[in-house]
Amino acid sequence: MTAIGDPVARVGGEPRVTGEQLYVADIHLANELHVKLVTLPVAHARVRSIDKTEALAVPGVAAVFSAEDLPGHVPRFGPQFNDRPVIAVDEVKYHGDPVAAVVAESKDAAEEAAAKVQIDYEELPAVFTVEGALASDAPLVQDPSLRRNDPLGSTNVLREHVIGWGDLDAEIPNADLVVENTYRFPMVTHFAIEPHAFIAAPEDEGVAVWTSIQHPYWLQRVLARVLQLPLAKVRVHAPDPGGAFGGKQHAKYEPLLAFMALKVQRPVRLVLSLEETFQAVRRTETEITVRTGIDLDGTFVFQDIDANYLIGAYADIADRVVGKGSYIGNGPYNWPAARINARSILSHTVPSTAFRGFGNPQINWAVESNITEAAIKLGLDQVDIRLRNLARKGDKFIPFDTAADGDWAQTVQKAAEMIGWGRPKPEGRGRGIALGIKSGPTTGLSNSLVRLLADGSVVVYAGTQDIGQGARTIFAQICADQLGAPISDVSVVMGDTAIVPYDQQTSASRSTVLMGNAIQRACGSIKEKLRERLGADYRDDATPAQQVQAALGRLGGEIVGVGEAHKDADPDHPLGGSALFFEFNATAVELSVDEATGDITIHRHVAVSDVGRSINRLQVQMQDEGAAIMGLGHTLMERYIWDDNGRIRNLGAIDYRIPTSMDLPLEMLSDTVENEDGPGPYGAKGMSEGALLPVASAVAAAVRDATGVAIRDLPLSPEHVWQALQEYKQR
Repeated sequence: MTAIGDPVARVGGEPRVTGEQLYVADIHLANELHVKLVTLPVAHARVRSIDKTEALAVPGVAAVFSAEDLPGHVPRFGPQFNDRPVIAVDEVKYHGDPVAAVVAESKDAAEEAAAKVQIDYEELPAVFTVEGALASDAPLVQDPSLRRNDPLGSTNVLREHVIGWGDLDAEIPNADLVVENTYRFPMVTHFAIEPHAFIAAPEDEGVAVWTSIQHPYWLQRVLARVLQLPLAKVRVHAPDPGGAFGGKQHAKYEPLLAFMALKVQRPVRLVLSLEETFQAVRRTETEITVRTGIDLDGTFVFQDIDANYLIGAYADIADRVVGKGSYIGNGPYNWPAARINARSILSHTVPSTAFRGFGNPQINWAVESNITEAAIKLGLDQVDIRLRNLARKGDKFIPFDTAADGDWAQTVQKAAEMIGWGRPKPEGRGRGIALGIKSGPTTGLSNSLVRLLADGSVVVYAGTQDIGQGARTIFAQICADQLGAPISDVSVVMGDTAIVPYDQQTSASRSTVLMGNAIQRACGSIKEKLRERLGADYRDDATPAQQVQAALGRLGGEIVGVGEAHKDADPDHPLGGSALFFEFNATAVELSVDEATGDITIHRHVAVSDVGRSINRLQVQMQDEGAAIMGLGHTLMERYIWDDNGRIRNLGAIDYRIPTSMDLPLEMLSDTVENEDGPGPYGAKGMSEGALLPVASAVAAAVRDATGVAIRDLPLSPEHVWQALQEYKQR
């Protein structure tokens, strides 16, 4: 039996490294057709006409779809607002917005025909920046008729999220020091190794879809609504994706392919290129102004935040990202008075969506950097100022939400010790530290079914998706521990709405807590049934095979347990529910800067997370270190570059840089604080996003420590750092 916490081999890991794992793009159905999207070389245009004649003449072309081929009004969909049409209707709103789709016998034929679709269009004015979208004469991204009774309907502000507490106006004059700065966070893409891929096929008087989706049941609801089908007639197959990071949470082209499959009565498949994926998903760009008020001894007095998130042409889940990410933007501190005003701003750019950290990395970059600046101005230690104001366990640091659920000072102190804070630094080095916090899920419903078979082996059914976080391994470990089975005897079934029970979604680092609790309860149900059947013969030290065989007798069969875990909604809460737990992380960095080139070398990167309890210590370490490296991407190099027509100039892996092995810290250390104080199995909390949140602010603090230069716009690329150094020297 495997002990909880042990670094067991990853369930399903070997097929991933040998290439045997089947992703959606590896799946082919008999008699399938291939799809190629048709787009315009501009960001915003009115479509006058579409001529399909030449495209239809290409041998092997089965159909060319556009809005006119859909029944009645083109349905719209979206996780928050039904604002995104299945395919563009009369107008394209960003570069990559498809106006037509070719269906052909081969990929080559589809691509040839797509190039021959003739579109007569009129390019229209467009907005690509926060400033441009908020201008009084800015063209509207969204038709006001879609936003009836919305006081912001005639603007590009989709929604404002305002929260606060205390008397801000009264506290402002009381602060000995007020630090005010504006910080910018770039638009970046998820860059999962697996491309976005979609297959749809007619099935059982309905439709079946194969997709690398994080929320199969959510997609099932969307498809049922737009297709006007019962849920039972929509089946979603969701093989484990090859990376997702939030970019595969919600529907993209599945509704379009479903309509096409039903129209032609054959399977259709679409696999996006990396370049097309850049035009499908991204993280929100932000501009955030922070005013921080502090007393001379370092006590926090107030904080006032004004945040603009550029979310793109359609809402997707981005407004939820803005609301939830900004909600906890003041960080894990006790502020007597605070206000946050965060806006979701529409633009003629790629729609943004969930991305690891869910809006928190952007606001953390601003808030933690401002705290660092305040500490420097006051001549205070950056660790001490944070510890002085850090919420203690049980503190209601957000007055109307869950109290602090960890001894977070332990995490900060451990990170400071591991980086060598307070000890002499090598020549030319700088150190920085920053804290990150994120609200866990605010609602949730997870169901699990566990079968103890006649030979003592176990099958677990879970609607969670293993998107790289290792959910299969965690669930197998919980079952093995609860039922006393070897982990090798546990199988985990996922990814098919016709087989696995309902799970609300795979996001917000919820799976270990919510689905883990559901599985633990299902195992508890099995043990209770064994006790009922065996009575006095029940023995805790017996193997599962011995127990089940004694309980079932000559008839054989199996014993089934069902478990559920849920987090209720609260309609009066700003987010619809309080946090189930918090992800807390302290990140510390030691680095040097080549002042001749602006190049940054990270000599040591430390990430320490409060996780409650590690179910698998190795996976926790991998998740935190992977998150840290992802954070270094938007910190040091990643950003979209646009031309004057709103087209992305650096599409693909050559011109858009992500960290490689050559960019990693020379030494990377990760650790945990485990007090078994979480709501999940064995006291676990969700984790894997926390170590991403404060990376940029920690690195920037270390750059300032090494050079004296404060940089407030990401990324900290060599060119950007070099320019800042030159400006600093000229002052």
